[in-house]
Amino acid sequence: MPARALKMVVNAQPAGSVTPRCIRNFVSKDSLVVVNVKTNGRKGDGQVLNMSIMDSVGNEYGRPKDVVGESRTAFTAHANAAFDVCFENIQQGSHSYGLNREVDLDIDIGADARDWNAVGQTEKLKPMELELRRIEESVDEIVTQMDYLRQREQRLRDTNESTNDRVKFFALGTLFSLLGLGLWQVAYLRQYFRSKHLI
Repeated sequence: MPARALKMVVNAQPAGSVTPRCIRNFVSKDSLVVVNVKTNGRKGDGQVLNMSIMDSVGNEYGRPKDVVGESRTAFTAHANAAFDVCFENIQQGSHSYGLNREVDLDIDIGADARDWNAVGQTEKLKPMELELRRIEESVDEIVTQMDYLRQREQRLRDTNESTNDRVKFFALGTLFSLLGLGLWQVAYLRQYFRSKHLI
C-alpha cells in the first residue's frame, strides 16, 4: 500500500539561524492542492512552528504562523511547477534547547484533494456513480499530464534540432574558412617563392 502521509521531526533553532525543512512536489496548472498538517505541542511551549507554501515560479499559496494541532491549506496552482511546503521551528527564550515538533504532512493533489463524500451528497450520487466520477476525474488528470509531457518533449526536440542545425552550419563554416585560408596560404607562398626565384 502506498504511503499517504509523511512524518518528520523539525528541531527548534534560534531565530537568527533557522534552516527550513522543505518537501517538494510537482503540480499541474489549475490543479486543486490540499495540504493537511498535524503537529504536536502547544502554543507557548518555547517554540513557534511556521509553515510556508510557495512554487518554483514565485507564487505564494500560504504562510501559516505558529501551527499547532491540525491545519489545512487548500489552493489552486497557478502554473505547471514544483511547489515547496517548508517548516521553520523557531526557538523562543534563551534556555529552550532540544525542543522539536513532530509534523504529519499529507498532500493531496487533483482528484485526491476533492471531498468526494460532499460531492456525492450535493449531487445525490449513488456509490457506484460517485466512484465513476472519481475515476473519470483521475483519468482526465492523467490525460492532461500526458499532454503536458508531450508538449514538453516537443519543445525539447525542437531545441535539440535547432542546436544540431546551428552546430552543423558552424562546423561547415569553419571547414570552408580553413579550406579558404589554406588555399590562400598556398597561393601566397607560391607567389612569394616565385618572386624570390626559388621556384
